[in-house]
Amino acid sequence: MQNHLNAKQRAIIPIAAFTANGDLSRLKTALSEGLDAGLTVNEIKEILVQLYAYAGFPRSLNGIGTFMAVMDERGKKGIKDEMGKEASPMPTGKNSLESGTKNQTKLVGQPVTGPLYDFAPAFDRFLKAHLFGDIFQRDVLNWQDRELATVAALASIEGVDPQLQGHMVIGMHNGLTPGQLRELVNLLRIKCGGKVADNAEVVLDQVLKNSKEKNMGQIHDDAASGGVFPRGNLNEAYARYFTGTSYLNMLSTERVVIGNVTFEPGCRNFWHIHHKGGQILLVTGGRGWYQEWGKPARELHAGDVVNIAPETKHWHGAAKDSWFSHVAVEVPAEGGSSEWLEPVSDEEYQQLP
Repeated sequence: MQNHLNAKQRAIIPIAAFTANGDLSRLKTALSEGLDAGLTVNEIKEILVQLYAYAGFPRSLNGIGTFMAVMDERGKKGIKDEMGKEASPMPTGKNSLESGTKNQTKLVGQPVTGPLYDFAPAFDRFLKAHLFGDIFQRDVLNWQDRELATVAALASIEGVDPQLQGHMVIGMHNGLTPGQLRELVNLLRIKCGGKVADNAEVVLDQVLKNSKEKNMGQIHDDAASGGVFPRGNLNEAYARYFTGTSYLNMLSTERVVIGNVTFEPGCRNFWHIHHKGGQILLVTGGRGWYQEWGKPARELHAGDVVNIAPETKHWHGAAKDSWFSHVAVEVPAEGGSSEWLEPVSDEEYQQLP
């Protein structure tokens, strides 16, 4: 999992923050720096359009006006910025409410209901049809980048901590890492000052605490039911061959080597080969992936079995949003060994759902 923001993602954060708090002087600088960092004209316009849903029409319109002035100044200097792609049209046969309901459910991880929406059903309909349908359906920005913009904007507005917390959770559900959110907070500290960053840090700490308790609770619930072995200690012996954090509980070291491996969300091991003996994986909990070199990744769930032939280059690990556990059985063979190779790239991994 990518642990740091790229240049374009870093550029999104001050644009969103200064649009939301109305600091047009610094927004002007951030817009120019965003273009220099590789954001296209249409990507920046998309950020500003989305933010009217979170910061209001006046702030968004001021942002658009400021961007027009920046584009005019750069044009007079002979700078030709890339326009970028336009949004694809709505799929045939789909309407905004249908698409938005589906998008909202996927973004959050479950259908969104509650007393607030029962009390104000029009509000629920507008959110689904317009925000998550008309806006989030547009493919100029991916959902991770949209959530970065939303979190940066909400962090810059006083009195909206529940919404800020909610969108940090949504961002992580859609692949943003704690490290990336920490970097966002650090950029806010540099660009917007300590008051904004301190509050965002407190909210993020609570989000991560809640997430850890939830995930660890699920692991222990599985173990208590007998479906998963205890996760064991940090996998320090093999940590250099893993991206992310894993745990190892050796179940047998005599005759047949068997270990229970537990992966935190986003954790996976490097590409590797088991020479001569091969390996068998018995999936005991969570959602994960297994992939052989040159073949599509296979999604794994509790009860799945993977029989890995000797000399097969492969990797396995957790999904972005789920803990994952499997029992690894080393197939005995004289002279058997494991050869560790390169990491699974962030680009490859982030393409997995």
